Amino acid sequence: MKIAQVAPLWERVPPPSYGGIELVVSRLTDELVRRGHEVILFATGDSQTLAHLKAVYPRALRLEENVQEYAAYETLELSQVYQQAAEFDIIHSHVGISALPLASLVSTPTVHTLHGNFTKDNRYVFSHHQKQSYVSISNAQRQINLNYVGTVYNGIEPADYPFVAQPKEPPYLAFLGRFSPEKGPQHAIAIAKQTGWRLKMAGKVDVVDSKFFEQEIAPHIDGQQIEYLGEINHAEKAELLGNAAITLFPINWQEPFGLVMIESMATGTPVIAMNLGSVQEVLVHGETGFVCQSYEEIAAMISPALELNRQTCREYVQNKFNVSQMVSDYEAVYEQIIKNRINLNGYIHAAKIQL
Repeated sequence: MKIAQVAPLWERVPPPSYGGIELVVSRLTDELVRRGHEVILFATGDSQTLAHLKAVYPRALRLEENVQEYAAYETLELSQVYQQAAEFDIIHSHVGISALPLASLVSTPTVHTLHGNFTKDNRYVFSHHQKQSYVSISNAQRQINLNYVGTVYNGIEPADYPFVAQPKEPPYLAFLGRFSPEKGPQHAIAIAKQTGWRLKMAGKVDVVDSKFFEQEIAPHIDGQQIEYLGEINHAEKAELLGNAAITLFPINWQEPFGLVMIESMATGTPVIAMNLGSVQEVLVHGETGFVCQSYEEIAAMISPALELNRQTCREYVQNKFNVSQMVSDYEAVYEQIIKNRINLNGYIHAAKIQL
């Protein structure tokens, strides 16, 4: 197949640090190339890929202080994609609602992976384009009625996350993610203080969340019990998660997937999480972590989580959330969409002849 992969321009592919969507796009794209597909990746110019790269901007836009209008470059990217749509067997969009209007104007099918949640505003756009083809990244994500052609769980390369059988001393809890209210870093701090555990935290602070960080997070960082490591790279991330006793995932939103959970389990570290969004689909309660109904329960589950088998956590990710499985699932989605389009075209052609 000749496949166009369309990535967001906010971060490069793969991301040097934070960027779950871009990491998934990178692993998917490179594995498709290894399997013999002809893949064109539309992404930033600093992206690193086995595919043929096409870029409208030389580097990740979040690094560019002079870029005032992200949508302008995304429009250029999508214009490139759909102006040459006839060259592809299928277009795979990872950019949300922006691709929907153009996708409906060409005969080449587009499949849209839903990487985020539905909002009160974007629901109208998705519903207007209800019949286009969508892939959810968890079943919990399917909160409105669309033409879902499958659920494909995100996958990682376990080899990228060294297994740690025995974490370093002294023990600590880990938090990794955006420092935004919905990700729950404030709850991770409260849990650490309540239980007396050390907490190591890492992740980026977006401009929109800077006030939250300064007011709710920064006053608690003392470099002793509560330590903030900043925005770390992949090797540092694997070390942070792998040497933790437990990773906390104290979200307070409907998480569509939660890549941090499988990254942590890949290193052997169990996860304790709030029962929101995809959490029940990603964790195995009592085996690879605990699915909790309250922040008080998260704190109470720390001691039981220390007894969980770290090898079990690792093997669970190797078997269920690996890149090979993800790519095979996407190949099946592509083939089904293309087959349906061919069948539909044949039906329309036959109907015209009868007329």
